[in-house]
Amino acid sequence: MMETPPAGPLKDGHGRRIDYLRVSVTDRCDLRCSYCLPKDFKGFETPSNWLDHEEMLRLVGLFVALGVSKVRLTGGEPLLRRGIAGLAGAIAAMPGLADLSVSTNGTQLARHAQSLRAAGVDRLNVSLDTLDAAAFSRITGRDCLESVLAGLAAARRAGFAPIKLNSVVHAATPEAEVRRLLDYAVAQGFVLRLIEPMPMGECGRGFSHTDLNAMGARLATEAGLMPALAGAGAGPARYWTTGRGAPVLGVITPMSRHFCASCNRVRLGVDGTLYLCLGQEDQVPLGRLLRGGASDAELTRAILAGIAAKPERHEFTSRPERIVRFMAQTGG
Repeated sequence: MMETPPAGPLKDGHGRRIDYLRVSVTDRCDLRCSYCLPKDFKGFETPSNWLDHEEMLRLVGLFVALGVSKVRLTGGEPLLRRGIAGLAGAIAAMPGLADLSVSTNGTQLARHAQSLRAAGVDRLNVSLDTLDAAAFSRITGRDCLESVLAGLAAARRAGFAPIKLNSVVHAATPEAEVRRLLDYAVAQGFVLRLIEPMPMGECGRGFSHTDLNAMGARLATEAGLMPALAGAGAGPARYWTTGRGAPVLGVITPMSRHFCASCNRVRLGVDGTLYLCLGQEDQVPLGRLLRGGASDAELTRAILAGIAAKPERHEFTSRPERIVRFMAQTGG
């Protein structure tokens, strides 16, 4: 049996409350986005090292027992993992969990949207960098923009709200294309979030970021949006809203204006490795401990020790060469 977790919220050594776990259910993806994975990448985790659903549920359950209230299923592309809706349903049923979400590239969303909603998934983040089919193919390596748009339409019909569009915007991204995405998001009732690329792996370091705070302010002014009140909405994004207060546009700026002081999350890799920071190598081999026969009490102690040692901040700006793993290996 698991020992009683410590009273009060789960906090790291810098006083930050950790209440959010991102879980990579696979490191595989059916796209090869140029800032994420090299086209010829073959360094995926061996499937025998993947946590199975029972193992994943055991670890997620320990985090929820420790006070984690938000879980996001991610990858790679999580909808490629067999039985994803069943896994989501089991997590959604955990007492104490308040929010379950999924990040996806959208290629498989049309056939999974209804089952994910029925399983108890609350929210979706869908990657979409452009509405131009040729540009989409160049960025992702596949001509499947229409599949993504069909997936978004299916998600709306299934009742997902809000649906957030995550768009990686770098120095060479035409602002006119970002404006087109914003017009699309407004028309569809989605929330567009612009994200600065991070120097993770060789391909991530191949893209220079642009200060999205300034771009976001320009686009918001053109669209008649106003800045959200401080503290409106959880997470790292800063938003602009309509007059009714609904978020429409956000920026996530890990490079130009980092948000490490308010970081509330850790990541669980598909092999059970607990990553404490995207921009550091600090990790805890929970999967190895679990398969080595560790009890729930021993796994809980390992989680607590890892959280206590969570780094204060990333070093993407001062040491961009530090992280050699790709984003898909960590869990987005």
